[in-house]
Amino acid sequence: MFANLIGKRSNTVKNTVERSAVKKFAEAIGDPHPIFIDEELGKRSRYKNNIAPPTFSRVFDYGKVEGLNLPIKGLIHGEQYHYERPLIIGEDVLCYTEVKNYYERSGKLGNMVFSILTVYG
Repeated sequence: MFANLIGKRSNTVKNTVERSAVKKFAEAIGDPHPIFIDEELGKRSRYKNNIAPPTFSRVFDYGKVEGLNLPIKGLIHGEQYHYERPLIIGEDVLCYTEVKNYYERSGKLGNMVFSILTVYG
């Protein structure tokens, strides 16, 4: 079904860490920590600017892998994150998706499809 997509990548998309978006995101997740929203504190911090909450990167556009059309019905997903550093307000982040693996298994209710995608950015 998707085996031919293993190794394919999406287009690369530039995402900017915008101050207003970070503020809205922090408020939406109930974490208005000053390092996210207080400009003066951000300037005095070790980052010399405000940073985004760790999960902010989930709002980024990671591009579209041509031919990868996952079904909505019955879709279950899981996520794991690896962070190397905080996202700094104003920086541009280049993001893309890569299809890493695909396999099928039989379950009690029929076949199950597993697509392993890695997003970078």
